[in-house]
Parts: sequence; C-alpha cells; structure tokens
Amino acid sequence: MLEDDVRAANLAFYDAHEARDLAAMAAVWEHSERAVCTHPGWPILRGWDVVEESWRRIFSGPGRNQFIVTNDAVVVAGDVAWVTLDENLMDRAATGAIAATNLFVRTDDGWKLTLHHGSPVMST
Repeated sequence: MLEDDVRAANLAFYDAHEARDLAAMAAVWEHSERAVCTHPGWPILRGWDVVEESWRRIFSGPGRNQFIVTNDAVVVAGDVAWVTLDENLMDRAATGAIAATNLFVRTDDGWKLTLHHGSPVMST
C-alpha cells in the first residue's frame, strides 16, 4: 500500500534525526533545488546543499533529540504525498511539541522528502 511506503519513508526521517546520522538523513531527502526545510525558529532553507548543511550543524550540536510522533495522517495524491503530525520532542533539557508537515515525492528510488516544515506549538 502506498501509504505504508510513505509512512516508512517518514519513519526513516525521524530515525536519521534521532541517530544524528547525516548519511541516513541524506538518503531520505531528494537532492534538488526544490528541497525546502524550515526548522522551528529558522528561516526557510532552499536547495539540498543548504538543507544538508543545516542537518550537519544540528547533528554537530549538543542536543540529543527523541521524537514521539503522534496525530499523524498520510495523504497520497499521485506522485506526491504528505504527512502531517505532532513531533513530541524530548531531550535532556526540555520537552516540547512541534506541528510538522513532511512532503514526499515518488522517485525511481522510492519516496523522497522534498519539504519539511516544523512549527513550535505554544502552550496555553
């Protein structure tokens, strides 16, 4: 089922993030100028080279993140799919929630992440 393949690609993204594995992260992403990433609190990053450098910086930093993904939904529309979800982020210093959207495109090599956008959820 296509949704299962998209879920697997999405899980690979979070596994790479938790492992701080740049090679695994690179395997998840489409390496093109249409790659876009917005980390919480960062400006929009466009193009694979810029996105890759952001992951290099994040992975070389002191934080160790663990994600508990909840409220996820997958939509497949032809060769495009998106996953909306809540990233329940835990590290040694704090916890928080990020509302995220991950957009994938189907390629000859499977589903590749083309856009990741994360926005912090404000506590009320």
